[in-house]
Amino acid sequence: MGAMKETMGFQTEVKQLLHLMIHSLYSNKEIFLRELVSNASDACDKLRFEAINNAALFEDNTELKIQVTFDKEARTVSIEDNGIGLSREDAIEHLGTIAKSGTKEFFGKLSGDQQKDAALIGQFGVGFYSAFIVADKVTVRSRRAGLPVSEGVEWESKGDGEFSVEAIEKADRGTQIILHLKADEDELLSGWKLKSILTKYSDHISLPIQMLKEEWDEQAGGMKATGEWETVNKANALWARSKADITPEQYNEFYKTISFDFADPLAHTHNRVEGGRSEYTSLLYIPAKAPYDLWDRNQQKGIKLYVKRVFIMDDAEQLLPPYLRFVKGVIDSADLPLNVSREILQESRDVKAIREGSVKKVLGLLEDMAANEAEKYATFWKEFGQVLKEGMGDDPANKERIAKLLRFATTQSEGEAQTVSLADYVGRMKEGQDKIYFVTADTYAAAKYSPHLEVFKKKGVEVLLLSDRVDEWMLSYLQEFDGKELQSCAKGGLDLGALEDEQDKETKKKVEDEFKDVLKKVEDLLKDRIKEARVTLRLTDSPACIVADESGVSEHLKRMLKQAGQNAPDTKPILELNPDHPFIQRLKIEKTQFEEWVNVLFDQAVLAEGGQLEDPAGFVRRLNMLLLTVKA
Repeated sequence: MGAMKETMGFQTEVKQLLHLMIHSLYSNKEIFLRELVSNASDACDKLRFEAINNAALFEDNTELKIQVTFDKEARTVSIEDNGIGLSREDAIEHLGTIAKSGTKEFFGKLSGDQQKDAALIGQFGVGFYSAFIVADKVTVRSRRAGLPVSEGVEWESKGDGEFSVEAIEKADRGTQIILHLKADEDELLSGWKLKSILTKYSDHISLPIQMLKEEWDEQAGGMKATGEWETVNKANALWARSKADITPEQYNEFYKTISFDFADPLAHTHNRVEGGRSEYTSLLYIPAKAPYDLWDRNQQKGIKLYVKRVFIMDDAEQLLPPYLRFVKGVIDSADLPLNVSREILQESRDVKAIREGSVKKVLGLLEDMAANEAEKYATFWKEFGQVLKEGMGDDPANKERIAKLLRFATTQSEGEAQTVSLADYVGRMKEGQDKIYFVTADTYAAAKYSPHLEVFKKKGVEVLLLSDRVDEWMLSYLQEFDGKELQSCAKGGLDLGALEDEQDKETKKKVEDEFKDVLKKVEDLLKDRIKEARVTLRLTDSPACIVADESGVSEHLKRMLKQAGQNAPDTKPILELNPDHPFIQRLKIEKTQFEEWVNVLFDQAVLAEGGQLEDPAGFVRRLNMLLLTVKA
């Protein structure tokens, strides 16, 4: 194509992101330099990794570095690296589009509130596009390592919806980003200002970040470049330093660089493991806010893997299980080979040891937070609690530790906030209570007002209210805690153990005999819809409810399976009747409208359980007919 210049349009999402950044992030505009330097560092890491198998990519220049310069007359700031570089195709793909899953969901969450949107943009990752916060035009000159000098590329845009690409000659591999500053950004045309930003945000970058030395020029009455380069950052990996030498601010800035987050993390754990099966260093963070793609179990891009300070990959899912996918950080191994592949990671004993050790450190961090910083743990649980519940099935080895970290809403807690631990619940169980009772529903309100809770309210027994979608799955792995069995309030014949006194048992036997004929008629009438009908003492206000068989699947779980497009067991519920309720008493004497009463009662029980009626119109018709027969 020679030097032909081609103009193209940005992807729609890029236009939206540019507009949002310029308007939402301007108050924190310094982050542009952090983002561009971080990208330059990644480019050098990628070159070092690819050169493991192809040393020729270094092109006789193995000293990797990042250089930042400014030109007062031209009003430009430049960030240059000698990393992997971009080909023409790379420039079009990476600078003109956002190739991320969840982009649509991300933009759907934007509210128009600049402060909230800024936090979301941080979770999404702004990277290169942050340049337009301070520049009204950006020029990128690059050549990918290994390509001929004539196959360089120049990419340019004013951030207005279009960009141009043009073939150029570029002698050195790597990328130079030139920012043509906006009229009100003169403060960035200062060596002191740029150095202070680099020291604040990028001091931990393991590559040297260089700027031209300046000294006072008496004749010019200002600072003047000497022509000699100096390194302005510490240029050693932050995780490799002693914890005593790292400030909380430095830990926080490092987190922001690797996570694309703008907020400080909730907590971190920094550990060096020596001896034993494996030698490695880990620096792991718990974010303060959940990312927009938290529920995509395949998007595990929180952990960067290094081997002897050499970057290997940034989505090493083998190093932490899926239920800890919210954790961000770095793991640097001293034992793995530099040319490690994903297949090797899956089979490596060293990786298994790193994974086990890292899980223990994260759980230990959460345990410490739960024990000593309750408010901070409540923040964590609100953001990531549902994901941690997945650990009950994901991580059998740590099931007991995870169970102690779980939090729930209960009939005795205030509002729907999940603040009660299983240990809290067991600690205030009533005398004679030997089970942990729970109810599941689609929403907190449906759980709180479930008819299955009526007898528990009467006896003052606390019940866990479970309304997260993951709860039913979690319960298949959480069968007991501290020797106490978990019992559903909506399953089988309710066994209250010592909480049920002798008078209750006598009453139940009496009403079973009294309603024997009614139950037989109800079963005959609803034989296609129920397994059996029986009287119950679990209800105090409601006339009827439906429950699952002792070993059956709950109605709530069956609905969830159907919604997910999976086959639900074809089982029939049990209809339980409250013998003290006037509606049920009426069934003993009803002659002409017995069928209508029974069908309405069953449909009401289905609705109270959160289910859907097979024949809603039939229910309305029967209900209206019964209402019309009531005497005024």
